[in-house]
Amino acid sequence: MFKRICTLAVGATLALTALTACGSSDSSSSSGSGKITLGFSQVGAESGWRTANTKSIQDSAKSAGIDLKFSDAQQKQENQIAAIRAFIKQKVDVIGFSPVVVTGWDAVLKEAKAAKIPVVLTDRAVDSDPSLYVSFLGSDFVKEGNKAGQWVLDQYKDAKAPVNIVQLEGTVGSAPAIDRKKGFADVIASNPNLKVIASQSGDFTRAKGKEAMQAILKANKKIDLLYAHNDDMGLGAIQAIEEAGLKPGKDIKIVTIDAVHDGMQALADGKINYIVECSPLLGDQLMSTVKAIKAGQTIEKRIVTVETTFDQAQAKTALPTRKY
Repeated sequence: MFKRICTLAVGATLALTALTACGSSDSSSSSGSGKITLGFSQVGAESGWRTANTKSIQDSAKSAGIDLKFSDAQQKQENQIAAIRAFIKQKVDVIGFSPVVVTGWDAVLKEAKAAKIPVVLTDRAVDSDPSLYVSFLGSDFVKEGNKAGQWVLDQYKDAKAPVNIVQLEGTVGSAPAIDRKKGFADVIASNPNLKVIASQSGDFTRAKGKEAMQAILKANKKIDLLYAHNDDMGLGAIQAIEEAGLKPGKDIKIVTIDAVHDGMQALADGKINYIVECSPLLGDQLMSTVKAIKAGQTIEKRIVTVETTFDQAQAKTALPTRKY
């Protein structure tokens, strides 16, 4: 796709310039400018969280004086692999990426290591040999699932009858989907009355969250609680619940993860009951890490972001100054 866009955008005499703009040049990234060059491959723009994450990275790179070569993978692993290979060819100083899925990165990470280009993972982990990347910067997704599960456990501690829970999972095979599901299940397992009766992927998007919830509502007559792996799927589910003639937050309680502005507004309005924060504002930490790598400093293998949780009152307080 990148090559096709470049071909259409410029003539043959500007081919080298076009390839550089599209992240495919084999020229050295530094080329006398003295700037650090970071090649970053983003998952896509599937949610409000991801949009805020992209803006944070772009703004922080500019503020830090780092030359950012940015690529949107449109939620396709093959696009990310192609972008990383283009960054290697360009000889960027550092490669960063938020992997679409957990598996399938060994070959391209080995290529980066052979080219002596350090790699930083952001937001999502991979199952590759840790020696193939310098650090992983992001949230603890299992802990996020734990927090969501603990709220549910506390809410239904006196329940005498089964509590029917449905789950909207993130992208199949992605680290947050795997870990948030596990973290939640681990905690609610202590109460046998808490039963997940249906679980379906909504791919972290509002549209697919709505579609999945519509199917779940048709197949299940009694649902007490929805656990959505991100706000956007929860917001899509709210639409489906309302169209079914039910009241989100009351007839079906809702717990989500992220705390983006739209999710926080729904929480303030009583349509969501509880949100576990997953901050997308990783830009400053990423740029600091990139500079430290170039300075030859020792980098922590796992850098965890600091996050909180929100109930309705806390959401109302936080909304006026919310940055995303």
